[in-house]
Amino acid sequence: MFRLLFVTHSFPPPDRPLASVGGMQRVATELHHAIDHLPDVQLESQILYSSWERVHQRVPYFLFQTARRLTKVAREQSADAVLFSSMVTASLTTVRKKRLQKAGIKTAAIVHGQDVTIPFGPYQRFVPHVFNSIDAILPVSRATGDQCLERGLPTEKLHVVPNGVKLERFAPLTARAQMKRELLNALDRQEAPLPDNALLLCSVGRQVKRKGFDWFIKNVMPRLPEDVHYWLAGDGPETETIKRIAEEAGVTNRVRLLGRVTDEQLSLLYRGADLFMMPNIPVPGTMEGFGVVLLECGINGMPAIAARLEGIQDVINDGHNGHFVESGDADGFTEFVLKYYNDRPALKELSARATNYTRDTFSWEAVARQYVDVLKGL
Repeated sequence: MFRLLFVTHSFPPPDRPLASVGGMQRVATELHHAIDHLPDVQLESQILYSSWERVHQRVPYFLFQTARRLTKVAREQSADAVLFSSMVTASLTTVRKKRLQKAGIKTAAIVHGQDVTIPFGPYQRFVPHVFNSIDAILPVSRATGDQCLERGLPTEKLHVVPNGVKLERFAPLTARAQMKRELLNALDRQEAPLPDNALLLCSVGRQVKRKGFDWFIKNVMPRLPEDVHYWLAGDGPETETIKRIAEEAGVTNRVRLLGRVTDEQLSLLYRGADLFMMPNIPVPGTMEGFGVVLLECGINGMPAIAARLEGIQDVINDGHNGHFVESGDADGFTEFVLKYYNDRPALKELSARATNYTRDTFSWEAVARQYVDVLKGL
């Protein structure tokens, strides 16, 4: 039996699951669940449950508690490996390296992207120390791995393992038209109904500059037919900018900001919308490490039109679960949207391929096994 200690500061409060939901949080919770169900793994956990707003206040004490836990684990030799869910918690290897090494306990950390690229001088000077003190770094994409190598990570410590998607989170698919009716009944009661033949685009994520939501609204939406609508789920510092851009572009009647949604509402959006938009733009000091939302929309039969940028490149298989467009190419995004606006049978075929490809490639069961195999191999 392989004994693993999983350390994460990314779990939402049990009674408030929406208080901390993002790509990193989703990965931590679903990976933990998947590893816990592997028959050859004995899983112990050190978890911080916290809302997004309070996590920065609570992390210091959590790290202190975890350092004490690592000391006990090393003394009792009660684990074969420790897996940290991000660079934040992996920082503890710099102060517990000798104890863990003496006990023969291997250490590894998942790297998501921003947790290694944060443009803060002292943090960037600290990152190489973490790399030196840990046995393995597991970036979620090749692009994230490249960022680690640029910061001095030895190649032999690099093991790329993708993110996964929890298949059982989502109900079985039915006819797309029926799923769209369910979506409209749940989320469109306060709005004018969509035209019968409308094409519904959507995006999901924290509304920050690198997501490119305002760019898409400004540069693509005005070029699309009046019955192409765009719904966005999530919130963030760019929300007011997105509203202003939509007004300036004259598309407020076709752009709807849903705000933060429940898992049930998110599932309805994935199942009822037609195309997922991932129009990311490069922003210095930050990056899209992977794009978990691309897996979630794919398993629900919604293909994506995505910028060929950073970690997104490890998720999209062109023609299988969507298409790539160069970042900032308004013509490219417009062309693909119009292609499927005018050819709904082709969209239906691509939707079926997206579901099959995502299920076969990115199920958490398969990904969790990759993590454990890497750790055992250390």
